[in-house]
Order: sequence, then C-alpha cells, then structure tokens
Amino acid sequence: MTDRLLTRPFVFAWLANMAQGMAFTMFLHFPGFLKGLGAGEVEIGLIVGLTAVASIAVRPSVGRAMDRRGRRPVILFGNVVNVAVLALYLTVGELGAWLYAVRITHGFAVALLFTALFTYGADQVPASRRTEGIALFGISGILPIALGGVLGDIILARWEFDIFFVVVLGFGILSLLLSLPLPESHAPGGSGDQPQRFLASVLQKNLLPLWWVTLVFSLALTAYFTFLKTFVIDTGIGSVGLFFSTYAATAIGLRLFAAWLPDRVGPKRVLYPALGSMVLGFVVLASATGAGAVAVAGMLCGAGHGYAFPIVMGMVVSRAAEADRGSAMAIFTGLFDVGALLGGPAFGAIIRFGSYSSMFLAAGGWMLAGGIIYAYLDRSNPVAPTGLRRTRLGGTSMIPGESAVVVIDVDPPGARTESQ
Repeated sequence: MTDRLLTRPFVFAWLANMAQGMAFTMFLHFPGFLKGLGAGEVEIGLIVGLTAVASIAVRPSVGRAMDRRGRRPVILFGNVVNVAVLALYLTVGELGAWLYAVRITHGFAVALLFTALFTYGADQVPASRRTEGIALFGISGILPIALGGVLGDIILARWEFDIFFVVVLGFGILSLLLSLPLPESHAPGGSGDQPQRFLASVLQKNLLPLWWVTLVFSLALTAYFTFLKTFVIDTGIGSVGLFFSTYAATAIGLRLFAAWLPDRVGPKRVLYPALGSMVLGFVVLASATGAGAVAVAGMLCGAGHGYAFPIVMGMVVSRAAEADRGSAMAIFTGLFDVGALLGGPAFGAIIRFGSYSSMFLAAGGWMLAGGIIYAYLDRSNPVAPTGLRRTRLGGTSMIPGESAVVVIDVDPPGARTESQ
C-alpha cells in the first residue's frame, strides 16, 4: 500500500493540473492572435516571454510559501488569480501596455499553479516509484499539449479569438473547482527539519547540474512552443495540431507503458538518449517540407520530453531536502520561465535575420552542447538506479505453500549522493 500511486489526492491533483494545462497550452495559438494584431516575430517572442518576468520574480516567494504554509493555500490562490487573468484576455484588442500587463499577471498565476500542483503531485509519489509516479502525473501536463493544439485549430477554424478565450476561461474555472477537494500534503516542520534559505537551494552543489540541464531543456522548448504556429502560417507546412498531437501521443505512450524504465536502469541512462531524440527532432523540423516530417519531428521531440522532464524533476526531488522541496520545485519550474524569457527573443531574432530552418538547427545545437556540458558537470553523481531497492526477509506465510515476505526499503549504493 505504501507504493500505491493512484490515491484520491493524486487523481484530483492530476485532473486539476490537466484542466489548468488546457487553459495554458491552448495559448500555443496565442502567437497567431499577436500576429493578427500586427506583431512581428521579435515582438511575439518578447510578449510570449513576458509571462516569465512575473514568474521568475515570484518564484522565491512561492517556494517559501509552500515550505512554510503548505501547498493547498498556494494552489487555491493561484487558481483564483488564473481565472481572473484569463477573463482579462477578452478585453485585449490591440498591442500596448494593457496587453503587457495582462501577460505579466498571467505569468504570476502560472508560477503559482505550475509550481504548486507539480510539488503536490511529487508529495503523493512514493520514493520507490518516484520517476514513474512523476511521469504519470506529468501526463496531465502533456495531454493538454495535444488536445489544446487540436481544440484551438477547431475553434479558430470556425470562430474568432473571443470564443477561443471563453473556452480557455472555462478550463481555468474547472481547475479551480477540481482543486477545492485537495487536502494539504505538507505539514511545515513535519519532517523535523526547518526550511533553509531559498538561495541555499539555488546554490546546493549537487543540484547545480540539474539547474543547468533544466535551463538547456526549457530554452530549447521555446523554439516550437513559441514559433511553431508562425512557422505553419508562414510556410504552410503541417499544422500545430499535427505536431503536438504526435508529440503528446508519443510522450504519453512512453509514460504509460515504460515509465518504470528510469527507476529500473538509472535515470541518467535514459536521460541522455531522451535529449538526443529531441536534437534529432529539431533537425527534422529544420529540413521539413511536408506534413509527414512535422509528424516525425513531433514524435522525436515528444519522446525526448516524455522522459527528460520527469527524470530531471525526479532527481531534483531526490537531491533536495524534504523541508525544502517547495523551494527546489520553485527553482525547477522557474527555470522554464527563464528559458522562455531568453529563448523567445533569441529564436525570434534568428528567424528575422535567418530562417525557421536556422532557428530549429540552433535549438538542436544548443540542446546537444548543453547535454554534453551537463554530463561533465554531473559526472560525480551516480548513473545507476537511484530509486529505493528492496530487501526481502523470509519467513513462514499464513498462505499454504508460500513464504512470508517483509519488504524493507533501504538506500541503494550511490543513493546517498542523490539525497544530500
């Protein structure tokens, strides 16, 4: 029973995260809205990345609040702010200060929800199945990538963006309602340790390589999460729905049927091929001339994302102290905002002065170089499995013909490095 994944809090948090994920990932079509208002590629990258400004600024406060006050208050407050800001998109009709203000507020809401719900999900996962559990919880964030892209295609083929924003608002409200039954998952001080300063988590030695690879991963994601829409509009190759549906289907398939692999063979042994798969996906996108290539690129990038995100997040949770898990998760999720803030304008500039092909190749090169640097930085930490192994103690069973087994979780060789 201690290894059970599908508990009631896990399921409700999963559903709440999926609903807020739908509200967020439907904004894959937002660059099209900005293009309709007259924004160029560089400005689109800047505006899309604006949410990161507020998110980055508020992450330390979010982390400390979760460690000292619990997860539930942050989840509920984040949902309320999210619903309010999604409604404000209905008031945006032109480029200008008001649009910028809405985007910054949206970033504040995303920081609260993304961090708090994923931390809550990690709290529900037994340590012996950490990467598997996080991978399954992460399906609630991957599934909306496919559904949001397709649903956006359907809505915008028939209606304007005002209907699109109403649907998005509906998903935000649903997330709030699903979050109401969630019980608190973290009692401050319950582990016997007191939370350390946020900066101490930032500078923790065995977490630094993970911060680096998270930044590499998040910045590369910006290439297609921000610019695939305008790539499709300008080139007529494929569609947003096609790329992200194959992307999500591949990631979900791996998480449903092979989520156990990193815990079994070692997370880093799976992480490196996952990063390599994304590099290949960028190369295919750079040379795409038809819808088939876009679908293949979606599969390759989805396979990489399907493993890379839960593996890195699982290592963060393992290496951070339990009392500082909220702060560690705030840093981890905050680096995705840093990636968006840096990647949006940078990739937009490459498109403006080069082409979409050169931009996708640049993203692939960045991920390849970043992965190699990570391998060097994290060389002192174990490659072998870091989950808990089990020791079996024999005895007499009450069931005829069977032996009683007492299962005791003990740290495997090298796990101490991961948990310090």
